[in-house]
This record gives sequence, structure tokens and C-alpha cells, in this order.
Amino acid sequence: MKKTAPNTSAPKTAPAAKKAAAKAASRNTASAPPHITPDAAADALAQHAVDVNALAAAIPHNANKAGEHGRDSAISPPEGITVEPPSHEATGSTLTEANASAKTGQGATPGVNATINSLDRVRVDSTGQTLTTNQGVPIGDNQNSLKAGLRGPTLLEDFILREKITHFDHERIPERIVHARGSAAHGFFEAYKPLTQYTRAAPFKEAAKITPVFVRFSTVAGERGSVDTARDVRGFAVKFYTDEGNWDLVGNNIPVFFIQDAMKFPDLVHAVKPEPHHGMPQAASAHDTFWDFVSLMPESTHMLMWAMSDRAIPRSYRMMQGFGVHSFRLINDKGESHFVKFHWKPLQGTHSLVWDEAVKISGADPDFHRRDLWEAIEAGEYPEWELGLQIFTEEQAESFSFDVLDATKIIPEELVPVTPVGRMVLNRNPDNFFAETEQVAFCTAHVVPGIDFSNDPLLAGRIHSYVDTQITRLGGPNFHEIPINSPIAPVHNNQRDGLHRQAIPRGRVAYEPNSLGGGCPFQAGAKGFVSFPEPIQDDKLRGKPEKFAEHYAQATLFYNSQTEVEKAHIIGAFRFELSKLTVPAIRERMVAGLRNVSEELATAVAEGLGIDLPEPLPKAIDNPQPPEVTESPALSLMALPGEVGIRTRKVAILVANGFEGESVAKVQAALVAQGAVPRLVGIRLGKVVPVKGDTVEADASLENTPAVLFDALVLPCGPDHVAALAKVGNTMEFIKDQYRHCKPILALGVSQQLLDKAGIPAALPSGDPDEALIKAEPSAVDGVIQTFIDAIAQHRYTPRDSDPPLV
Repeated sequence: MKKTAPNTSAPKTAPAAKKAAAKAASRNTASAPPHITPDAAADALAQHAVDVNALAAAIPHNANKAGEHGRDSAISPPEGITVEPPSHEATGSTLTEANASAKTGQGATPGVNATINSLDRVRVDSTGQTLTTNQGVPIGDNQNSLKAGLRGPTLLEDFILREKITHFDHERIPERIVHARGSAAHGFFEAYKPLTQYTRAAPFKEAAKITPVFVRFSTVAGERGSVDTARDVRGFAVKFYTDEGNWDLVGNNIPVFFIQDAMKFPDLVHAVKPEPHHGMPQAASAHDTFWDFVSLMPESTHMLMWAMSDRAIPRSYRMMQGFGVHSFRLINDKGESHFVKFHWKPLQGTHSLVWDEAVKISGADPDFHRRDLWEAIEAGEYPEWELGLQIFTEEQAESFSFDVLDATKIIPEELVPVTPVGRMVLNRNPDNFFAETEQVAFCTAHVVPGIDFSNDPLLAGRIHSYVDTQITRLGGPNFHEIPINSPIAPVHNNQRDGLHRQAIPRGRVAYEPNSLGGGCPFQAGAKGFVSFPEPIQDDKLRGKPEKFAEHYAQATLFYNSQTEVEKAHIIGAFRFELSKLTVPAIRERMVAGLRNVSEELATAVAEGLGIDLPEPLPKAIDNPQPPEVTESPALSLMALPGEVGIRTRKVAILVANGFEGESVAKVQAALVAQGAVPRLVGIRLGKVVPVKGDTVEADASLENTPAVLFDALVLPCGPDHVAALAKVGNTMEFIKDQYRHCKPILALGVSQQLLDKAGIPAALPSGDPDEALIKAEPSAVDGVIQTFIDAIAQHRYTPRDSDPPLV
């Protein structure tokens, strides 16, 4: 509600003595006369005193006070009362604000916070500029310290040296305790249609509405310098810069978590981090303390199934799903609530590495996922995800055999389908890794009107923890003013001061309610964020509801929903992880827990560890409700093959002097036309001479770019070429890894000799043909190129998968 203060212009007929007194009084900042009247304004200061007094008088009392009481006012709070000031100067800090300079500028624009403008306001381009100090002083010599003589001591007065070294000494900030290793990109979210029947949230208000986003992907356990391909959960955090504030959807690539209550989060992280007595292992869960903890926490079992699956070693950030993990609420304009779970589905499909491949990539390219994301965006191959919502009612939630507030449970898509509501495209890499990717701060507490929390006890702790940790990591409570974190929506509040404050608030008011600022900034009332009025009548206590006590049904659901190859990889992962333990009793306890998931799984893991099958662990509840769904195809990676074909897939073409160039050129052209990235891999970098035609250059070598960095392999024809490659042991390892990891191989002409030397079987163990092992003469290459492309699009030829590997 807005009113206007009365006109305060001074009449020209005011007595001179009265004006003189008012003029003198206005120069005093410690007191004022009993009355200030408009006719006393003799100059700008006196007029300012008149205006301020009139502004305060226009709000004689807090008319909203009664609206602070009662349920109706709580559900729909009133908008704050404001007064239009009689002049712009009345709410200012100083009458000298009009005295502009190159530094002060022209003063504040009414109602504007200039710190929230786009990132262009802080970008720096030094093209054509001289080197300066942080104070803008041009640097004449950036090569030498200031010394007393050419061979004398360095002088303390060298402020240029001291500034440079001091800044360098303080460049690093504390890393995130979890999710330290990450990569990020800018992009946008586009809504398909309005969702106003469910939510008033800004991104979903109208069809085709565009909302800027910044997305950070990460591992969880490893430190900032750890490898990308560790077996781990992946963070999938999206910051929506909406026109009603920032909304952070802080999720993972796995829809459940290890624990049910935030009380156990420090214990979980302490358990999975390097063991404190010797600081090992790095970015790995394959050690005693982690498995000791989770084997005593049966609620972790479902998450362990996901973590031991191929979901935990994705082929690319671009090829993994994202999940909000928790149940949230959608609130519409009528204040009606629906529960929701958030799903990101990649247009590129869900594809993963295999363990042997992941281990080798970690040595060949520790930045594998970071490089993949960067290169794809730079090449214009913008990754895309579809946002889907599982929307359900309180009544549906009550009817499920599980509790929707339990973060160790999913809602199977057979019970609540995922409804596509929009798409997200990442189309811009950051300008500076530290300024953007490292300094970005996500928090589950960052929600906007139309999004609200459920009573998930894990979510409740995250709401606190994410903000709390940024205060230390980013140097105080003003981390929201770091450019990458600042919203594009207007920011106006009474938060003040603190370390590294950037905003310069105008005026004397830093509280609400007020009259000296005309009541501004004022509460938005029902137009702003209003928490859902969930009725609660219960005792204050510590505990969990009974449905939380069922720990194994969804772990079984996940296992039963996997293909046979995926099941084999889960078994292999458990076997590997538990084999690294130094305490056999922990292994046995974990296998005993797996018996409550699947006898097949537990038996295979026990056999792989060389132990007898232990008795099953006792369950926390004897007669849980039977699950509604026992198998869900959507839980398999195979459910999302993708829609982009072979775009961005990397194909190795091994070349040496004497290769047959015409067929290679045809393969290259076909792959490039489909968006793949074929690379000539030589014994060494540099020129390679074909049988006929122009000399080419190998831009990769067998030693600097091993097989695990490629999605497929082409072996050209040519006797001399084949003979040269056959003399190099790296060639055989290259071919073996491509075969072992189920990658498509195209062998032309006599290059089939290389397959024989590498011990590559001509058929599968069953006797069936290997459809991803494609052989042809160079003259017939046109007839097999599409077959090769189709095989690459399948990501892997899983019938070749075996444990142990065939070669």
C-alpha cells in the first residue's frame, strides 16, 4: 500500500528570521527544533529537513501491526505500507550525492541495485593495455625486483614485488568438504508449457519462458585435484537465475542417498574420506572405514546398489541423469500444494565407463570429464537435458509402501510417471574457472515462490549446511554478492556490512518497519515467498517413522531392474571394493546385508571374496508392507540410449607409413558428417605417408592418447602400415583395450592380422558372430560404414562383455 507525503515546498512569504533559524538548525546532526514546517525551508539543507520530517509524519503508526497476528494473516501476509517521498533527496545518504566524479558516478538510480547486473559488469579484457598494479599504477618492469645495485639485496620498498607475491600467496581458498572436484557451464532452461495449476514458480509460468542457468557437475569424495573417473556419486547442481530470485536445484546423478537423517551426514563423510591416520585412499570408497559405516547402516543398501553400478562411473557429465533426491512441494497461486520430485534426462542418453576403463583413464587423463564437457560446448555440441517432474498428492504419498520423506527411497515411475516440463541447454563455457566454477555457491535453501520444502530430515540439514559452509569457504556472509552468485532479480534488504561487502546502500535506513525510508524496502506480502501452512500436531522427539525401517525392498528393485551385464558389473564392483578391505569381518557383515537384497548377488560376491556365505543380517522390521513394484525398466542405463547418434564420439584411426588412404578418407568423411570426432593416431606425432595420396599428420600418438580415450577403432589396410604397427607393443594394448571394453572395431583388409596378433577372437564365446567386430576390404568400405556408425551409436557391444575379460 503506497501513500504520498504532503508537498513541502516552502512558501516565499515565510519570515526571514524563521528561515534563518531553520537554516541554522538544519546544519546540526545531533538535535532538531520541536517543529519543522515547510515555510521555514531557506536552502537545500533546510528543505531536506522539512522533506524528511514530512516523510516520517506520513506514517504516523505501523498500520500493518494487526496483520502480524492470526492464521489468515499468516497464510496471506499483508504488503508493507510505503510512502512516496516528497523528493529523491529525502531518502538519500547525503545531499552531496549529486557531486559526481569518475569514481562516484552519477549516484543511485531510484529502486535499482546495480550489483545484480549481468556478468559483463565484472569481465576484464586486457587487449592493448599496459600492465598495472592492483591500484592501477603502470608497471615499468615486470622482470626484476628492485635491488641496491645489480648484485645487491632486494629492497623492502619494492611495493610491486610485495603486492605480486602477497596476492599469489593468498590465491587459494578452502575447498568444498564434499563436491570439491567439479566442472561447470552456463546455459538456459526453457519451459514447454505453463505449470500454473501446480506452481507459481517463475521458470514454469509460461510456455517458452527462458531462464538463465549455471550448472556444476562434481564428484563427492575426492579433493579438488582428484581424478574425474573415480567410482563416486556425481553432483548435479543447477542454479536458476529467475526473475523472482535464485533457485538452486542441488541434486546428484543418483536419486537416493546413503542416509535418512542429516544427523548422520558428518559420520558418512568422515567414513568415506581418506582415513585420518594416514590420509588414504584418495577419491575412493574402497577402504575399511566406509564399509564399516555403511554395513552398520542398512538404510545405505539401496544407495550402495546405485554406487556399485555403472551409474557411478559415467562416460561423460553429458551422459548422466540428474535428480533432486528429495521430495519438494509445488505451491500454486491459490496456496495449494503438491509433492514433486525432479528428474533430468540427458538427450545424449545415459552411458557409462567400465571399471577397467575408468581406472586407466584416471592415469591417461585425470581431467577426462572436465575436458569432455568443455570440448563439446566449444565445438557447438551443446549438451541438453529434459526436466521431468513426478507430481503427486498428499493422499498418494500416504498410500505408498514407503515414505516419500525418506531420501533412501525412489518413487518408481510405474507409480508416478515423469512428466516432461522443459529443457536445459548448456551453451557457454565459463571465462574463468576460479571466478565462476570455484566461487559458485549452491544451497538447497535457495528457493523461489512456488517451490517449498518437505519434511525430509536429510533435506532439513542440507538447508542449513550449504549456507553455513560457504561463509568460511568464500570469506563471510556476502558470498551472494560474488558475481556468479548474484541474482538477476532485484535485491533490496537490510542486510549490512560484513567481509568483502560490495553493495553501497543509499540512505540512513537499515531496518523495517521504518518511516525515514518511506517504509522501503517493504515486505511483499502474499506476492512474495510464503511457506506452505502444513498442519502439524505432534510431540517433540527424536526418531524415525516405521516406514523408514524397511531398508532392502528398493535395493532389490534396483538390482532386479538391471540387465545381466549391469548385474555382473554390480557384482564386480562389490567384489573389488570389499577386496580392498583389511578387516575380513567387515566384508562378511556387508555380504550378510546383501543377502537381504539378492541371494544371487550375495553368493557371487562371497565367491569372489573367497568367503563362505554368512547368515543374513537381521532386519529392522519384521513385516513391512509389500512393495508395489518389483521391477522397473527405467532404472537401467539401457532405458535411455539417447537421441544424438554418434555426435561427439571419438574414433581412433591407427596410421603408419604405407596405410591405404582412400578408404580411410571415406570413413573419416562419414564420421565427421555424423558429428563424430575421428583422430589419426600414429606411433609418433607428425607426418604419415599413405600408399598414395597426400601426406597426413597424426595429431595423437599411441603413447599420449591411449585406447581408453576413444569410443571406437579403425584399423586401415596396407601391408607396410600393418607391419610397422605390429612391431609396437602399444598397438596390441590399444586393440586389446578397445575389444575388452566392448568398443566397435572396423578392420580393413590386411589389418585383420593385427587382430590376430592381439589375440582378438573371431566370434563370441557362444559361437555367435561379434557384430561390433566389422571386417571388410578397402574396396567394400562403403558397404560397412553405416554398420560401423550404428555400432558406435550403441556405445558398447555388451554381448562381448565378460568377467574375467576374454583378452
